[in-house]
Amino acid sequence: MIRPVNFTFNAETAVNNAFQSAAGDDSTQGKALAEFEAFVKMLRDNGIDVIVVDDTPEPYTPDSIFPNNWVSFHQEGIVCLYPMYARNRRLERKPGVLRRLEKDFRMDTTMDFSAYEKDTLFLEGTGSMVLDRDSRIAYACLSPRTDRQVLEDFCIKMDYQPEVFVAVDDTNNPIYHTNVMMCVADRYVVICLDSMPESFQREHVEATIHGSGKEIIPITLHQMNHFAGNMLQVHNAKQEKLLVMSTQAFKSLTPEQIKRLQSYNRIIHSPLTTIETNGGGSARCMMAEVHLPLKNEPVAQRSEQR
Repeated sequence: MIRPVNFTFNAETAVNNAFQSAAGDDSTQGKALAEFEAFVKMLRDNGIDVIVVDDTPEPYTPDSIFPNNWVSFHQEGIVCLYPMYARNRRLERKPGVLRRLEKDFRMDTTMDFSAYEKDTLFLEGTGSMVLDRDSRIAYACLSPRTDRQVLEDFCIKMDYQPEVFVAVDDTNNPIYHTNVMMCVADRYVVICLDSMPESFQREHVEATIHGSGKEIIPITLHQMNHFAGNMLQVHNAKQEKLLVMSTQAFKSLTPEQIKRLQSYNRIIHSPLTTIETNGGGSARCMMAEVHLPLKNEPVAQRSEQR
């Protein structure tokens, strides 16, 4: 996770992120930092191992709080770097973040897809893709930030099956990131099927999810707009599974949905109102999960999320 120093509304990303609102003022950074610290404390209080790296004032990176868009970490000791739509977000690929992780984890190979930026083709990490790491499926809704060509390149190099579809919001505009409309956990998938206008794509996605052995837990467009799709399942030091989300997302869920989710894992949540409003991202976007093998540990032993 990246501790922000310049968090604010980013006009460069707002052009295709309908979840953003220009609600920032001189207090935005302070409010966002307080939300960040409370979120980290909640995770650590629940036994989750959190590595926090401080952002730097220069270069100016107002969205650095969302690191999962520019980098992902994989069990095989692979680090992937991604092409970003907004020019000021490309500056988030700061070497200091990777140097911090190198202290504890093996980083044997780097796959850098960022050269696609020259061709104005983008794939914003695990925002653009929701990865089923067990079944090697990469779910992706196409948008200006998620290009099919780059996705297929990732899938070939990383041995994933692409599951590509169109998803739109309630104004019929493309959803900017897949991870706001779906979340893949170990035994279930939370997904806004109502956002998929093409019935054949919706049915194919449902069949793919069922084929992976996971239960579908549907959410509505209204719940998606409250970040109910922007969740991440992690585990703590006791190997207990936990589903992490914002308080806004939790409050949008029905009692029946909460019951179904809690049958699989505990739910933990924290208020992220300032971050969600100005940044257009929520809890899942703030966490770049580390699947890298620890140094001096065989890769085969690192099959779980950190």
